Amino acid sequence: MGIDKESDISANLQIGPTTLGMVRLYIEAEGMELPLDFDPDEADEIAAELKGAAERARGMAAPEAGRKKKPKTKR
Repeated sequence: MGIDKESDISANLQIGPTTLGMVRLYIEAEGMELPLDFDPDEADEIAAELKGAAERARGMAAPEAGRKKKPKTKR
């Protein structure tokens, strides 16, 4: 599966600090648990990548979202 492929898998995502000073992304899906720990600097880099991807995604959806619907005319 690539990054641009749709999937029917649903997952839960939790994000928070650990007692060891790491940032944990905890993913749970279909009986699988995946804890991913990052040092704070790595977490900042991931956050920047997420923000960048969100902005690019908004840009891809913008033409559709920006299109105005024709007003309904009363007769």
